Amino acid sequence: MMAKKIAYRGKVQGVGFRYSVRQIAEGFTVSGHAANLPDGRVEVFLQGDRDEVEAMEKEIGESHLASFIREVVGEEVNAIAGTKGFQIQ
Repeated sequence: MMAKKIAYRGKVQGVGFRYSVRQIAEGFTVSGHAANLPDGRVEVFLQGDRDEVEAMEKEIGESHLASFIREVVGEEVNAIAGTKGFQIQ
């Protein structure tokens, strides 16, 4: 089990970014959330098996969302017990 916070910078708010990330999450065995940050970035928290988390992160970067992304900063964090499903915050 691993957990990762990934911050996406660019034109990522107001373009359906979080909803698209949730749709992508449906194809993976992960839990977590996507949330707008006050500085204009979108934070994506992913938790699950390492292969699934890394594959979903790659899928986001190769999806139609790639044209909105200018910078990606990710870091491994502690997993959160009891996290289920993928939410938009």
